This record gives sequence, C-alpha cells and structure tokens, in this order.
Amino acid sequence: MGNNLVLAQDKTVTQKAQKDSLKPNDIDPLTPAKAAFYSAVLPGLGQAYNKKYWKIPIVYGAIGTSLYFYLDSNTKYNEVRDAYKRRLEGYNDDKFNYLDTNRLITAQKFYQRNRDLSTLFVLGFYALNIIDANVDAALKQFNIDENLSLRPSLSADYVTLRANVGLTLNYNF
Repeated sequence: MGNNLVLAQDKTVTQKAQKDSLKPNDIDPLTPAKAAFYSAVLPGLGQAYNKKYWKIPIVYGAIGTSLYFYLDSNTKYNEVRDAYKRRLEGYNDDKFNYLDTNRLITAQKFYQRNRDLSTLFVLGFYALNIIDANVDAALKQFNIDENLSLRPSLSADYVTLRANVGLTLNYNF
C-alpha cells in the first residue's frame, strides 16, 4: 500500500511538471488566420474568438451605420430618378414638383455619390473588422515577459545638473 501511494505521488508530480513545461502563451500560427476567417464569415465573430467582446458593438455599429446610410441614399436616389423619368415623360405630379429638372439631376448625383461612398464605408469597415481580429490574435501571442522589457528611465546629468529622460531596452538571457 505504501508503494502505491509513492507511485501515485510520483505520477502526480510528473503530470504537474509536464503542465508546467507547457507555457500558456505557446505560439499557434493558425490563431490569427482562424480569427480572420471567423470575422470574414460573421463580422464580430473573430473578436469573440479573441475574447474582445467589447469590440463587437463597435463593429456592428460601424457596419450598421454605413449600411443604413447606403439604404437611405439608395432609396432617395431611386425616388429622385423616378421623378426625373416622369418629368421627361411629361408628368409633373411627383412629390418633387417644387424642383426643376436641373435640380433633380443634381439631387440624383448627390444621392448616387452618397450611396457609393456608403458602399465603400461598409466594405472598409468589414475589412477593418477582419484585419482587427487578425492583428489582435497575432499580438495576443506576443512575448511580454520580464526578460524583455522597455522601461522609461530618468537619470541625473551631474555636469549640467539637469534630468535626462530616456528609454532603456533590457533583455535578460
């Protein structure tokens, strides 16, 4: 019975040593790719994979706002375009009867430009979502232990009696 206890303790010590030999920050080269893929499939999912939940409302707010302005500008563009087409056919019973034909053309260009810019913003925020998830996952694996540090330093210059401010890079082997 005593031997069994010793063997059980040795096994526990060996398992603990194996756990300690594995660092919690082991580098997984696929983590950034997974986060980027998840964000590409569903915006915000890569941020959830990285456990940065506070970024998800920002992602949906940016993409949603841009999408709202796209839809609004597209609706108004179609209304103005339809009114312009009816004017060319000789009708003057649209809701823009207070505008002349030149103003309708100007309004079409305005709403078309806003729609196109909103499209670029939607695509830009979507891409930024993917890039953010990728970079955040890569930086999560970055080595920030005490052996490598960058610290501000303040030293006195005894000749001029002034303080010198600088940065020191310390690397311990």
